[in-house]
Formats: sequence, structure tokens, C-alpha cells
Amino acid sequence: MPTQRESDEAAIRQHVGKIVEGLRAKDLDGLRSLYAADVVSFDVEPPLQHVGVEAKMKNWTNVFAVFETVDYEVRDLTLTVGDEVAFGHCFGRLSGTLKNGTATSGMWVRGTFCFRKADGRWLIAHDQASVPFDLATGRGVVDLQP
Repeated sequence: MPTQRESDEAAIRQHVGKIVEGLRAKDLDGLRSLYAADVVSFDVEPPLQHVGVEAKMKNWTNVFAVFETVDYEVRDLTLTVGDEVAFGHCFGRLSGTLKNGTATSGMWVRGTFCFRKADGRWLIAHDQASVPFDLATGRGVVDLQP
């Protein structure tokens, strides 16, 4: 029989899988249900922070406005799970076909998730997507592979 921590880790991994499913299906309602109402997101597009689930949904709406088809890949997800909070990091890549018909393999980003358990359910309380940058130019480096 799995321990509570093992069960929680499995639930969180399923949760991350639901993010992938929601993006592929362009399912904003499904995605919304995965985040805490007060989520704070540090995404790759401005501003520096997006506060609240509606701000996070606006980010995904922007993605869906640009992409005809969306794919998302998560690689090397590592989790640390406590009783009420958990965190993890991974690499993520958004790709697909743009509205103009151009296929794009996207770019890999570094992803961090922070989860909070609420009423027995894990929700994303914070996420961050980032790319390294070149100190000399101040530009993001977006051609790296995990």
C-alpha cells in the first residue's frame, strides 16, 4: 500500500499531466480548475508577475489566439512533497501549428511549480517559466535542449 506522500506525489504528477491535456485541448475551464484562485505566475511574457487565476487564464488565452494546434511536453519533472505544500521543477516546451499554418517546435523553458493542498486537492499556487540569458547581450537564450 502506498504511503500518503507517494499518493500525493502521484496525484501531483497527474495534475501536471492535466495541464498538458488542457493545453492540447485548449480547455480553459479545465486549466482554470488546476490553479488556486490567488495563483501568482512568473511567465515568460510581461509583466513581471500575473496575479490570480484570471490573469493566468489570459496567458493561456493569448497562446490559443496564436496557435491553431497546441502541444506541450514536460520533461524531467522532479517533485518534493510535504503534507500541505509541494514544489517541483521540470523542462517544458510549447509547440504546435500557428494560426498562419507555420509549424513550430517551440523552445524549452525551465518550469517551477509550487502546489498547495486545499480540501484534499492539490492546486498550483505559483508557477514560473524562464529561459537563461546571455549576460553580454541581455537576450534570452532560447535554443537550448534539455
